Amino acid sequence: MIGSWLTIVPTSVVRAADTFVTGPPIVVSISPDGVQRATVILDSYSYSPNHLIVESGKPVELTLMSRTTFIPHNFVMQELSVGLSIEQDVGAGKTVIAKLVPTHPGLFPFFCDKRLWPMPSHRDKGMEGLLEVR
Repeated sequence: MIGSWLTIVPTSVVRAADTFVTGPPIVVSISPDGVQRATVILDSYSYSPNHLIVESGKPVELTLMSRTTFIPHNFVMQELSVGLSIEQDVGAGKTVIAKLVPTHPGLFPFFCDKRLWPMPSHRDKGMEGLLEVR
């Protein structure tokens, strides 16, 4: 099993940046074992879906699948003020699992920070999304 459990212990509400547009939200259902599971496709400068809604206090397991054949990506969610720090590399054509337990409602942006110098980062090219915790 790849990844580790991360408990988010916030001290304040996080608001997503107003600089990106998300797709239609996907409400992640809770499986019989109590885990919220979703698959996120990483493609050429995009996540699909790029807006996930999960329930606070329940474990979340994200299967990150890269559809690219050459370009690596990653999945980054960083909000140090609430103890949130995830950086999961996903090699071209690979699948990895990221796990977390969100403990506070809020809006948490995620993005790919990969870049080939001196080109813009993948995030600059629109590779970002939103984890909404209710």
